[in-house]
Amino acid sequence: MTASLTRRWRRTRRRATAAAGLAAVRLQLRVLETVAPAAADRRALDLWCTLPPVPRRQDHRPRADEHRSELHRVPVPRGGTIAVEVWGAGPDRPITYLMHGWGGWRGQLGAFVAPLVDAGHQVVALDAPGHGDSDPGFLGPRRGTVMEFVEALDATTARFGAPAGLVAHSMGCTVAGQVLAAGTPTDRLALVAPNHEFGDIVTQFSRHLRLGERTRDHLRAALEEITERAMADFDLAPLGRDGAVPGGVPPTLVVHDRDDAETPYRVATGLVAAWPGARLVTTAGLGHHRVLASRATVEAVVGHVLGRVTAA
Repeated sequence: MTASLTRRWRRTRRRATAAAGLAAVRLQLRVLETVAPAAADRRALDLWCTLPPVPRRQDHRPRADEHRSELHRVPVPRGGTIAVEVWGAGPDRPITYLMHGWGGWRGQLGAFVAPLVDAGHQVVALDAPGHGDSDPGFLGPRRGTVMEFVEALDATTARFGAPAGLVAHSMGCTVAGQVLAAGTPTDRLALVAPNHEFGDIVTQFSRHLRLGERTRDHLRAALEEITERAMADFDLAPLGRDGAVPGGVPPTLVVHDRDDAETPYRVATGLVAAWPGARLVTTAGLGHHRVLASRATVEAVVGHVLGRVTAA
């Protein structure tokens, strides 16, 4: 069997396994909604907080012989520590932070490290609780919440210093927005494949699992109870449009692929329209993850963080 046929067979097998698993979960939820609604509520919440499977961990970090790094363990408020990797450490060097998304890890954003360090920046990348090399979150292994992401980024900036640049991917973009709104400023912000509104994500999640209306409404209420926030408070667009960020949003670059199957391209265009001075770079054919390591993305993001490209 040739290598291409082997890869195709493996993809087909993974898809078939995933489809069978989804069908089983849908059936389980349908039964629970009928005979044990409270159990259906708990199961839906558990599935929401469960990290997606990662068949292959992408790692775009530079080789150690090119750019050495230091690995730190940083305590977080709900217990345990997170993994934080630092390149180019040194006094008076501006710091750029890298924030991954849901189910991701710091290595996915590793392509930004070398050019930023070569330009004189210190680069700090972290793994959220339950992700990468960090300890499990408060819900246990392979579980997580957006608030743990926010707390992790807060703890990291408190440890290493105020950001000159902040680069985020997917749900990490919402995390970056929350940290800015809470009063941690950055000179420049780059958002790659920003996630859509949390209300839309709940609706999409519920439709995917074919949840009934009662279970869906309970899930939304449970999430708002856990975060102590309304779902709409996590939406990115209003942060820039409504002046929720102290001092206003920083110069912002948004990079999004037209063929992103996980977060719609319309999210990027809406965000750029809502945020004063934001600029959009569009790619095609890269999807949600490969966009992070593309030359076009790296050049645009690094240029923006270094001030070589204006966000106008």
